[in-house]
Amino acid sequence: MSFHELTPRQIVAELDKYIVGQTSAKRAVAVALRNRYRRDQLAPEVRAGIIPKNILMIGPT
Repeated sequence: MSFHELTPRQIVAELDKYIVGQTSAKRAVAVALRNRYRRDQLAPEVRAGIIPKNILMIGPT
């Protein structure tokens, strides 16, 4: 399965393999990734009217 076919729930499941805790952050990232991909699939004239939201991730690595 390609990344582009993953649902937010499946993205969270993948993140769960590497990240302990941070449930709400993983959900936010999963939804943002999916929305970013869906926006990229739109026609250019429609895409221009949709402003992507950025996520700032800070903390220890």
